Amino acid sequence: MNRSHPRHELSRPAFTAVCALVVVGVAAGPAAAHAGVTASDPRALAENVTLSFTSEAESDTAGIAELRVVLPKGIAPDAVTLKDAPEEWKLTATPEGYTIGGPALATGTDAEYSITVRQLPDERSLVFKTLETYSDGKISRWIEVPTDGEKVDNPAPVLELRAAAPGAELIAPSPSPSPTVDAPATGTATATASGVPSPGQSAAPPPPAASASAQAAGAEEAGSGTGATAGVVAAVLLLAAAGTFGWVRRSRGRV
Repeated sequence: MNRSHPRHELSRPAFTAVCALVVVGVAAGPAAAHAGVTASDPRALAENVTLSFTSEAESDTAGIAELRVVLPKGIAPDAVTLKDAPEEWKLTATPEGYTIGGPALATGTDAEYSITVRQLPDERSLVFKTLETYSDGKISRWIEVPTDGEKVDNPAPVLELRAAAPGAELIAPSPSPSPTVDAPATGTATATASGVPSPGQSAAPPPPAASASAQAAGAEEAGSGTGATAGVVAAVLLLAAAGTFGWVRRSRGRV
């Protein structure tokens, strides 16, 4: 007598669920390292915003020792201050952004730090190109910017911004101080960049050359006056002598 064994078939819904689990299990493997940024207030023109950065470690033999960041247009290096960082790490401004680093972190430790930005620019997104330097000299370059939705191997940290708050305005940059020249010890007026003395101070005395010229002109005028006086006296004496000579001749003719 033959006995038929029941066939255990997997229903279509169950099969779909198993496939989904397999896909999830594959996707849950080790994720690629990356660098990212978040903001306490991700709005255009927001002021005193804290930006938090994370650079994931990808080396199995060395730790991150330094990060070099290129700031996006609209954020000047002097508008950034360090808020939080790994112990003994310091921030140094550069012409295009800043560097932050110090003693190398333990191998496999992500570099996390935060900065305060005076004001975010009026943009839709901000790109912070970042170079990671490890203690063994290896450099990871997170500088690629995705375009048209395509994926890149080393994407730079990108911060998406919402529209500015109503009434938000761009803060005017601080004016640079005008150059000045220190006043000499004699207490003469301080010269400003335009050459105008400061209010409440007397103008500096004329230079020695000008004084000498004035004295020479005065002496010349005085000499001219003295010469004119001498000429008048000589003329008077000459007339007197002529008169005396004529009187003597007339007296002799009468004798």
